[in-house]
Amino acid sequence: MKRWHLVVVGVLLSFTSIFIGVSDIAPWDIFNLTDEQMKMLTVSRLPRLISIIIAGAAMSICGLIMQQLTRNKFVSPTTAGTMDSARLGVLVSLLLFPSAGMLQKMAIAFAFALAGTFIFMKILDRIKFKNTIFIPLVGLMFGNIVGSITTFFGLKYNLVQSVSSWLHGDFSMVIEGRYELLYISIPAILLAYLFANRFTLAGMGEDFALSLGLNYKRVVNLGLVIVAFVSSIVILTVGTLPFLGLVVPNIVTIFQGDHLRKSIFPTALMGAVFVLFCDIVGRLIIYPYEISISLTIGVIGSGIFLYLLLGRRANES
Repeated sequence: MKRWHLVVVGVLLSFTSIFIGVSDIAPWDIFNLTDEQMKMLTVSRLPRLISIIIAGAAMSICGLIMQQLTRNKFVSPTTAGTMDSARLGVLVSLLLFPSAGMLQKMAIAFAFALAGTFIFMKILDRIKFKNTIFIPLVGLMFGNIVGSITTFFGLKYNLVQSVSSWLHGDFSMVIEGRYELLYISIPAILLAYLFANRFTLAGMGEDFALSLGLNYKRVVNLGLVIVAFVSSIVILTVGTLPFLGLVVPNIVTIFQGDHLRKSIFPTALMGAVFVLFCDIVGRLIIYPYEISISLTIGVIGSGIFLYLLLGRRANES
């Protein structure tokens, strides 16, 4: 699929998303909106649309960066313990700083997400058997260990429901004043684009990168900081978006190749389109109620992931 195809699909889905909801706003009312309809658009519908686009693009780019740096197509913030570490950071912020604002919670979640990602990379360095499937399984096990710690302390201090409500992926509660934190992730995405060529070289291996004069560790650390930073913002604002950073980069690189600078814009577009599509499906399938974005992305994304997994194993055999 070409870029302009994605742009057209994205515009159509965005237009559709604005007019889906319990409050009746028809497309032909756009030039003759009542005060109540205008308030609905500016307070709820447009913030929701903006948050979907930013979150979808940001998490897809994070997955692309991690796959490039680890040289594994099945590594993402979900399968590397980054998201689980961010959850632990949210729990710690609720325990130690219950009255902290969003920025303070984001800082703590970022610190834990970054630490968890670095631990995963250290584990990766010590693994000699670097099979395509084995590495993400190690990440999932590491994430489950961190998640178990979060659950234990959540149960001990009666904060399981609070953490779950914070981290369950859902756009229904996104309104004006509760999504603006996502704007902070845009400079990080632009930084990822500026360093895209260096991430591509780092993905070719440490020896190759060093032979070209690249500071390999500094570039890898920068990529991990971007991933942890963006992941912590998204998880605090809209919750977990499973499989997004896993399947979207895989689909894009099939058509675009592994050059990060060429793939980063199509990845952002497809990530936004994919989340928009899943959100619309979740809002329509049991209308006027809606299914959370975590469930719709989880079901559709897991199906795509299994297809990619079985296809890769068939090619390897």
